[in-house]
Amino acid sequence: MGTELMDALDLSYQPSQLLGIPVALVGACFLSVGAQLQHHGVAKVEANAGHGDGGMSLRNLGLLLARPSWVIGTLLLGLAIVFQLVSLKLSPIILVQPLGVVGLVITSILNARVSGVKLNHQSVVAVILCVSGVGAFVLLAAVFARDEPVTSRALVVILIVLAVVLIVFGTLFWFLRHRFKAIIYVVGAGVLYGFVATLAKVAIDRISNQEWDWLLVACIVALLLAAVLGAYFVQNAYSSGPPDLVIAGLTVIDPLVAVTIGIVVLNEAAGAPWWAMLGFAATGAVAIFGVFQLAKHHPQTSADAPVAERIAGVAKESSLD
Repeated sequence: MGTELMDALDLSYQPSQLLGIPVALVGACFLSVGAQLQHHGVAKVEANAGHGDGGMSLRNLGLLLARPSWVIGTLLLGLAIVFQLVSLKLSPIILVQPLGVVGLVITSILNARVSGVKLNHQSVVAVILCVSGVGAFVLLAAVFARDEPVTSRALVVILIVLAVVLIVFGTLFWFLRHRFKAIIYVVGAGVLYGFVATLAKVAIDRISNQEWDWLLVACIVALLLAAVLGAYFVQNAYSSGPPDLVIAGLTVIDPLVAVTIGIVVLNEAAGAPWWAMLGFAATGAVAIFGVFQLAKHHPQTSADAPVAERIAGVAKESSLD
């Protein structure tokens, strides 16, 4: 094991590839603030217009454009995406994508201040599990991940898997939308955004290499479809759960999906020994467990404090917009 670790360190990244780390961290800050503002805008709209059992209506989605907090939050999320794309250009997915979990800590602090609801002990433990799980994952990735070019065959595999995912989530939402809860929306959005991150990196690389073909067009179309459906799931998650739960799902499930694609399809961890692969699985499991524990124990999702009522009260009293 020691020899394998030293060999991996000897084959570590070029300094330029590590530049994606600070870029990703800045993007995580924009993500957390933008999510808090978007969540407030959604809560304010639904406090005034009501919330439908089958998800946000087109009318409510239109009303969001009149909410300054939601618009500003969306702009900040746009900046977060720009920083994410830059980090993906500079570094492997497996290294920079999980760093978004830093936004979970920031969002938890912001939401506690804005809502006046402090995280209980179980929720704090859940956040620690998310951050430590992803943190350990990143340490392993920093040693063993390699930035590999995406072949046309690998891209076709990714597009086929995404098509199946879109069909599955679209079907589930159509038939079960009246029973969807925040955690289901968060899982759906996280999975979809994991594919968005991967396809964004592929599109950037192919455009940089002047590879203009039908696969690039299919990649961009698939990226947009996944992004739109994922964004709709996120807005519904905001309306039925606290922002730190939403960010926990996105910053854990999203990178784990992207990293899984990187490992299985793109071979970014091809040189990793067996114990490192077990480490990836174990740390990922810890992080996902933390997300579900946060959904279970967060004070704004408890039975005696319905999140919709709590959020509506805070939104009505707020002078944010």
